[in-house]
Amino acid sequence: MSQHSTDPGHGNSVASWTTVIIVIVAFSIGTLFFWLDNAAMVWASAVLAVAGPAVGWFLKRAGYGVGGEHTKAH
Repeated sequence: MSQHSTDPGHGNSVASWTTVIIVIVAFSIGTLFFWLDNAAMVWASAVLAVAGPAVGWFLKRAGYGVGGEHTKAH
């Protein structure tokens, strides 16, 4: 068994937190509108949930991911 000596970062970055917040909000809104029987808003929240990881990927590429140029060292 090998031990890794480097810390993977555990996703503590602007990109990862933004992704998580967008997806949580999308699922919350989707659940609410599912209960209210509003199919159009459920689908809109599904699109938002898919957009969350895309926003995170863009932010990571822009340097806001773990170890990126715009993140501070801990």
